[in-house]
Amino acid sequence: MKKQKLHIVKIGGNIINDEEVLTSFLKDFSELKGYKILVHGGGNKATEIASKMGLKPKMINGRRITDAANLDIVTMVYAGLLNKKITAQLQQNNCNAMGLSGADANCILAHKRIVKDIDYGFAGDIDVVNSETINLFLQNNITPIFCAISHDKNGQLLNTNADTIASEIAVAMSGLYETELNYIFELKGVLESVEDKNSVIKYLNLEKYKQLISEGVISEGMLPKLHNCFNALEKGVQKVKIGDASLIKNKNELYTTLSI
Repeated sequence: MKKQKLHIVKIGGNIINDEEVLTSFLKDFSELKGYKILVHGGGNKATEIASKMGLKPKMINGRRITDAANLDIVTMVYAGLLNKKITAQLQQNNCNAMGLSGADANCILAHKRIVKDIDYGFAGDIDVVNSETINLFLQNNITPIFCAISHDKNGQLLNTNADTIASEIAVAMSGLYETELNYIFELKGVLESVEDKNSVIKYLNLEKYKQLISEGVISEGMLPKLHNCFNALEKGVQKVKIGDASLIKNKNELYTTLSI
């Protein structure tokens, strides 16, 4: 029997910070037909709130170090403020959304990242995504909205990369659905040249990806995102695209489709 389609869409901090773009995106997401899941980050907002509270976020190589105080901030911002604002806007658009962290209904189980060279604090690496429970929401016409917080089932919340959460959810759900994973951010796709915002690589396979890394074309910020893309494709996700907020409405021909 042919599997039904499921869209997993991840939106990044720069989309979330622009109220006009976010409002337009959420309207488009609401109109997306069929089963869908939204995953959101919010690091920029967490940094802004932390600074207002006198807490200086700690970053190493662009990655957040999550000590206990900063874990409180990211939990409040991701699982509270942003998650519920997004959920409320989707309800306004007649999309029956439910805001979730990984701890809710034990949806995303993770462990505290093992210290090697750098101690990232309360950062979580995913062990299991509970596809059966997530499927219950979908089958009851509820659209799950996941923030970037997981848990370890021992009472500890963990700050977890939203790109990774989207990838792992897509992989877990690919056994039940024909899954398409979309990464939405401020650029139109993966660029040949950072200076030219229209130099979008329309099709990117694993071989070309490795070539572009060796040539230094793909910048550090894109590497983890693309790693998650190819991880999803290698583990059963049918389609992965990267682009700006117009991607899910096909308003723009310019986006990147990835393949292995």
